Amino acid sequence: MINAEKLNHISCEDVFKIYKIADLEVVALRGLDLDVESGEIVAIVGASGSGKSTLLNILAGYDLPSAGKVSVLGRDLLSMTSSEIEEYRRTKVGFIWQQTGRNMFPYLTAIENVELPMMLIGDTPAKRRKRAKDLLELVGLGDRMNHKQDRLSGGEQQRVAIAISLANNPPLLLADEPTGELDDATAAEVMKVFDSINQELNTTIMIVSHDQDIAYKVDRVVLIRDGKLSTEIMRQKSGEKGDELEEFIIVDGSGRVQVPKTLLDRTKIERRAKVRIDDQGVILEPGEDKK
Repeated sequence: MINAEKLNHISCEDVFKIYKIADLEVVALRGLDLDVESGEIVAIVGASGSGKSTLLNILAGYDLPSAGKVSVLGRDLLSMTSSEIEEYRRTKVGFIWQQTGRNMFPYLTAIENVELPMMLIGDTPAKRRKRAKDLLELVGLGDRMNHKQDRLSGGEQQRVAIAISLANNPPLLLADEPTGELDDATAAEVMKVFDSINQELNTTIMIVSHDQDIAYKVDRVVLIRDGKLSTEIMRQKSGEKGDELEEFIIVDGSGRVQVPKTLLDRTKIERRAKVRIDDQGVILEPGEDKK
């Protein structure tokens, strides 16, 4: 029997995250399940407050869930020590912030910024310089590597951020709204860079976004609503006719599903529903509302 966890770079099971603010408890994640396979490009899409950035911070090791299981690259994040978490963040996962200025030190050049993470793990100066050059070439900034932040455009800064996140060759790259501060044309260029990295390095990439059009630029989009996964959109490449999208509802590990509100609005289903099976499959229909 194949161990599914070994096939996944990310495995989340029944994850909850509760924040306490003064006397209030805010539930950011409510029993979330998620699997991401090695080499995938996945986008997490949801409205503000849906829990998508909370999920990313947990996977990056910046936060811990209140309950549930989280495994990344075969590591149980909940059982790791603080030193193991630090090593994990340095070598196993790259992280890109939405704010372009947050990813770079303004007093360093682009190539110096890319070299910095390699200094933390003790790479030699020659090795650092060569890899930094190679990464900046990969993201299309070979002619801008000696420029500091104030001489780089927003899109160029974000491409430098991608190179920085890849400095220690992590197998997983996490990006929090990486195109949120960019115009459409520049955002499209950045997304092409992610695709090139995935093709060249086979890096698993997870991108948090509020833009559902990202479905045409990644392998899979997972929509998160009220702290749980609600639907998935898969991109089917179809040659000259262009890519086609196929949407699925999610059945989590406890058998729970979220029926999209657009479908509920077309039925008479309110608080109760009946489920039955016939030759066409599983049928969901309105239940009688007993007074």
